[in-house]
Amino acid sequence: MIDTIVTNNTMTIASQPAEGKAMFKAAPLPFVGQKRQFLNHFKQVLNDNIPGDGEGWTIIDAFGGSGLLSHTAKALKPKARVIYNDFDGYAEQLSHIDDINALRRQLLAVMGDYPKDKRINPDLKQRLIDVIRAFDGFKSVRVLCSWLQFSGSQAATFEEMCKRDFWYCIRQSDYPSAVGYLDGLEVVNESFHTLLPKHQDNSKALFVLDPPYLCTKQESYKQARYFDLIDFLRLINITRPPYIFFSSTKSELIRFIEYMVEDKVDNWQAFDNVGRIAINAALNYSSKYEDNLVFKF
Repeated sequence: MIDTIVTNNTMTIASQPAEGKAMFKAAPLPFVGQKRQFLNHFKQVLNDNIPGDGEGWTIIDAFGGSGLLSHTAKALKPKARVIYNDFDGYAEQLSHIDDINALRRQLLAVMGDYPKDKRINPDLKQRLIDVIRAFDGFKSVRVLCSWLQFSGSQAATFEEMCKRDFWYCIRQSDYPSAVGYLDGLEVVNESFHTLLPKHQDNSKALFVLDPPYLCTKQESYKQARYFDLIDFLRLINITRPPYIFFSSTKSELIRFIEYMVEDKVDNWQAFDNVGRIAINAALNYSSKYEDNLVFKF
């Protein structure tokens, strides 16, 4: 059984971060899949199930991505131990925001008064490629894709990106400082296969699970084979309450949960009577889907 709340992502949370610290509402640098649209619901689930400032609790963000969920959890529950599994090297990118901003300004100068959100002609594309290759600072393919690829498209390497059309999506202003974003977090880089079992027997260890969705492209992730069907099944087998699990109709977690409970598959009890918050989302006017937050404490 799954208790479901469907929403268009309108929700007000009264709680504020402790000690007057500012809470980021989005990751400082681009990251496909950051859970901005779920932040209020995530905070509500934390507040409903972890009392006070979180003392005595451990929160493991096993697929940490941009770190936004880890940051939010630590700001909301400052005495909890929060582990940010930075498997994609996002923390390193945050340390190079000055370089990223410098390259952004160089590319923006090349574009001049070229119309925004339009395909870039071949000559101008080559000029941009030359500027990027000549830049002697830090370069992030993920950030470059957000500037020069269409509608969130990602590439594993800069060379792969250069084979595609470029679009003028360059951010028009510098990224702000990320000072304080990772404060208080334990930053690790470890497979979930070894990270989660370390906390398996701790009843106050919350698993925050936001794996790449099955049946979707994963070029934005650092590992070539980051998360496949076997990984998904292994994750399901070691998941136990308390957990918060993110998924989408682009994956099939909800159908899989229903199958597990109906057929009493191994570990089905961990997914019986879960709570679910569903958000209607869209990539564009013709592509709509549903994101899900599934939880059990």
